[in-house]
Amino acid sequence: MERLNPETTALVVVDVQRAFARWERTGAVRNNPDALQRIADLIERFRRARAFIFHIRHRGTSPESFFQGEGCEPMPEAAERQGEPVLWKSVNSSFIGTDLEQRLRDRGIRTVVICGATSNHCVETTTRMAGNLGFDAKFVCDATWTFDRRGPDGKLHRADDIQAMTESNLSDEFAEIVTTAEILSGMPTAKEAVR
Repeated sequence: MERLNPETTALVVVDVQRAFARWERTGAVRNNPDALQRIADLIERFRRARAFIFHIRHRGTSPESFFQGEGCEPMPEAAERQGEPVLWKSVNSSFIGTDLEQRLRDRGIRTVVICGATSNHCVETTTRMAGNLGFDAKFVCDATWTFDRRGPDGKLHRADDIQAMTESNLSDEFAEIVTTAEILSGMPTAKEAVR
């Protein structure tokens, strides 16, 4: 992967919220158990590089949604700091009902690094739209996660298989599939960037 420019690269952290911890407590089975640590690693590197970070949060429209009240709160590993914008949405794409695209364009962002949950829903939808809007989208495969799901025929699909299909769907046409290590090695710290 090529070297990233902190001035034209942004991190988009999608829906890393307590609702998912609650979902797991109900017995939902997920993949990528280290994804939260990888997300924290990405956030820390982008902060050190003084690059833009956008925190996306989902708010459910149904009173029964896990994404209400405490479920809307960020997981501690992905909590924003002062000055880091939080954008709220109620659909899958981080670009619908928010001003994310305008904020990216106003700041001259060309590369969008995307992580969060869930891989095949809000992260995939956001990544597809980023690619369609002309951004150089990078889907961080080990800093995303999803859950086992049953299809309409009742067949159980494992989270790892769903993740693999998401990556296959996105690869080349919408985004580059990358690892956290690749992003960390490609993103200089602020000190390195001025050399």
